[in-house]
Amino acid sequence: MRRPEGFDPGAQGPDGTDEHEEAPRATSLRDRLAAVRPRRERPSSDDAPAEAGTTADAPRVDDRTASGSAPAAPVVLGTGTGSATRPDRAPTHPDETADRSGTPRIEPAGGAAEARRRAVEARRAARRASGERRRTERTEVRRFTRRSRHRRTAWITVGAVAALLVASVGVAVFSPLLSLEQVQVEGTERVDAAEVQAAVSGQLGTPLARIDFGRITTELERFPLIASYVTETAPPHTLVIRVTERQPIATVPSGDGFDLVDPAGVVVQHLDARQEGVPLVDVGGAALDGTAFRSTAEVLLALPQALRQTVDSATASTADDVTLSLTTGEQVVWGSADDSAAKAQVLAGLVADQARRDPSASVEFDVSAPDNGIIRTR
Repeated sequence: MRRPEGFDPGAQGPDGTDEHEEAPRATSLRDRLAAVRPRRERPSSDDAPAEAGTTADAPRVDDRTASGSAPAAPVVLGTGTGSATRPDRAPTHPDETADRSGTPRIEPAGGAAEARRRAVEARRAARRASGERRRTERTEVRRFTRRSRHRRTAWITVGAVAALLVASVGVAVFSPLLSLEQVQVEGTERVDAAEVQAAVSGQLGTPLARIDFGRITTELERFPLIASYVTETAPPHTLVIRVTERQPIATVPSGDGFDLVDPAGVVVQHLDARQEGVPLVDVGGAALDGTAFRSTAEVLLALPQALRQTVDSATASTADDVTLSLTTGEQVVWGSADDSAAKAQVLAGLVADQARRDPSASVEFDVSAPDNGIIRTR
């Protein structure tokens, strides 16, 4: 290989290095970017800022130009005391920025948008993690406080029920909201319902829970036709009295008329004439609360309703010699009131048998011994 003229392989440069040695290749990012970036005109060394401590009364404009080139843009220098400030310049590359020291810094394309997107995603992830943590904490709190919450719920329920019960009792006992304002009487025929209402009207205005039923009993005892009664409160303001009247079972002569008497010997009603369908009872002047009348009443009550309607009269001097007279003319020797139910069945059989044999014959039925009923011809 032919070397150029004047080539001295041993020649060295002023700094002791081989002046023919090739300069090292730029390897840094800054050097590579400086190599490919469009060159700009920079102010010459003569335009450097003034020394520290110098004062410029007015900005200086450098109008020097390179040979053969257009005049350079004027550079305005600072006018204050101290070090001169370099005028700001806009980055020549869209991705170029400057750090605090003024050194240009290059960010990759789309870096700001990507950073914002990542920041948003990071905030979202943080919110999700915070929500998940709070849910987990709530779950754990509920799990560890389950017993206390159950106890608290039970106590609250018991307290609410107790308060409701106390309030209900207070309203029922002391409040006029449930006071007695109306008395309704049912089941009366011979008893005057208005008189019954007037008898218990003294308790009007009393709360239903505080009605004195003993007082009502005392007031209704004045009505002899009332055999029994049942009371029922119908909130908010009504008292219902269901009356069972005494039913007459016999007619007893009394002076110039007749008395309807119930099984207890209580006079239900006084009539001028005998009432049809009610047997006439003759106990020989004995008291209505005596044994003769009570035995006769038991006999009449033991008869079936259809057979009782055929009884015209009954006589008894003692409790063991009750005799019945039927509307068809037959007589029945009953005896005492013992085994009256069995005697009633035997009598029904004998009457039916006689009706088949000779209904026109005058006979007497003896059922004093229920095991051996007898039909005698009179």
